[in-house]
Amino acid sequence: MNGLGRLGLRAPRLLRAGQRGAPARPMLVVGALGVVFGDIGTSPLYALHTAFSMRHNAVEVTPHNVYGIISMVLWTITAIVTVKYVLLVIRADNDGEGGILALVALLRRRLPGHRIGAMVTIIGILGAALFFGDAVITPAISVLSAVEGLTVSAPGLESAVVPLTVAILIALFLVQPYGTTRVSGAFGPIMVVWFVALALLGVPQIVAHPEILTSLSPHWAFDLLLRHPFEAFVLLGAVVLTVTGAEALYADLGHFSASAIRRAWFLVVLPALTLVYLGQGALVISHPDAVGNPLFHLAPDVLQVPLVVLATAATIIASQAVISGAFSIAHQAVRLSLLPRLAMRYTSRRRAGEIYVPALNWLLFVAVLAVVLLFGSSESLASAYGFAVTGTLVLESLLFMVLAVSVWHWRWPVVALYVATVGTLELVLLAANATKLPEGGWLPVLLAAAVVVVMTCWRRGHATVASARRQLERPLDDFLACLNEESVQRSPQVAVFPHSDPDTTPLALVSCVSDLKIFPEQVILVRLEHRNVPRARSADKYRMDTFATPLGEVVRVTVRVGFTESQNIPLHLARASQRLDGLTFAHEEATFFLSVLALRPARPPGFRHWRERLFLAMEKNQANRTEVFHLPPDRTVVMGEVLHI
Repeated sequence: MNGLGRLGLRAPRLLRAGQRGAPARPMLVVGALGVVFGDIGTSPLYALHTAFSMRHNAVEVTPHNVYGIISMVLWTITAIVTVKYVLLVIRADNDGEGGILALVALLRRRLPGHRIGAMVTIIGILGAALFFGDAVITPAISVLSAVEGLTVSAPGLESAVVPLTVAILIALFLVQPYGTTRVSGAFGPIMVVWFVALALLGVPQIVAHPEILTSLSPHWAFDLLLRHPFEAFVLLGAVVLTVTGAEALYADLGHFSASAIRRAWFLVVLPALTLVYLGQGALVISHPDAVGNPLFHLAPDVLQVPLVVLATAATIIASQAVISGAFSIAHQAVRLSLLPRLAMRYTSRRRAGEIYVPALNWLLFVAVLAVVLLFGSSESLASAYGFAVTGTLVLESLLFMVLAVSVWHWRWPVVALYVATVGTLELVLLAANATKLPEGGWLPVLLAAAVVVVMTCWRRGHATVASARRQLERPLDDFLACLNEESVQRSPQVAVFPHSDPDTTPLALVSCVSDLKIFPEQVILVRLEHRNVPRARSADKYRMDTFATPLGEVVRVTVRVGFTESQNIPLHLARASQRLDGLTFAHEEATFFLSVLALRPARPPGFRHWRERLFLAMEKNQANRTEVFHLPPDRTVVMGEVLHI
């Protein structure tokens, strides 16, 4: 038995083919540096600046205290990023995809009908909600902290920080409709330069004060906790800022292999972060007045403006990554029936996961600008940042533990070891950030609460409407058996009816027969079967069933789609006709009939029924299904019924 087995750790079999053990190509590693590590790579801009700020803790700037702070930083990174994500969580991929909702989908697929399914979904909702809060705060604090570097060499520019930040953010959100494909080639090289710069900035200070290397020992962290327990506890609320973006290692697994992410972390990111944090600690010991902005004080005066430019580019990349992540989370949430249909556009022909969500983009844009104008500085905004990060860390650990126990069958001593180290640390970090709720920590809580209300309201309303709709739709077998030539006229056309329920009849087809007394010559029912995987296997992607009726055969085509795939029905039908024997029809002449259930309130509107009103508003403003299914408008007919709820 190998060492893994002796510990009770069963190697997961959920990895994509070629992912485990396959050497990562150098360009893939460089690409991972640009997309995966943008957020955590820009943490040195504001993390220690916040930790050393007297507003957030009362620990005096002395050598022993600085050693303790740096030790806390380095061992927090080790426990959460290296152990939790790089070595453990990244192994739990859902057919190559990662992220908290992908983990939810994985658990729902591996544990169908299990009693913990509802709990898993609720945890996923809370984690996704906190991620959206993170997507608002990250661009604001990252760009603000980079632009604030100008004030180190030119204090008179302090009044220009917010206007410059706003201008950069406007440009950032304006380019979102074009996607990241055109600029992603530059992301990796820029971040390589950034990490090299971080390492080079830290080395001279370490050489000048080599005693800082003693902070690599964890005993300094415990020493600080023992000497200043309350102050050190509050200090942890700032230390957690050094691991912001750790979740991206898992969330961006679909874009890069686990091997590429691990190599990028161990060969580039971890050494660079270690050197720059050690260097900042050494600088603060030698020059306590540098606590105001230790990173930019590391650079000589002549290099400070170039460093600001490089830092701004790095923060834009970090912001781009988290915005793209928000689009991806929204996409997955729609597929899991946690959000209403949203208009989405694929911005890459090669990567299905690269999408643009217009409504979410402009909602984030307004929220980010409001946050910048409300807080005005990275120091003020840092109080709001940590709670969203630690909340996501704790929730993802909960789901990972469910996976480890229920699917991987970890032994309880191993589970206890994880909880005692990583889990306990994350809970302490969450508690420390709870102390900052009055100073700004309320912001991610408020944002997350709004998202939770929207998701839970839509999930419950969607289930209620689906149940009522099934009662209105006639059973398919009974409906087809009752057809006869005396009650209807044949229409010489190819009629395609998108319909999700395999057991019932599309409302549009019922209306054609009962109201119009017409039955098309060729009827094709199309069912999109959403799978809790990123991409359905091509081998069993399409399936055809035929139903005999008194008027001839009716065909049903089932298309299996993952939550990262397009719902282009005409395209899927064209591909299905090439793979399925017996499916032949005139593509250019087909008419698409959409079944619509118009919802109306069953009672007068009132404040007590705000959830009902919210659901009806979301349902009314869903994305047009003609656009979602990519149906030709000139050959699409909408028919249906009215339902009072």
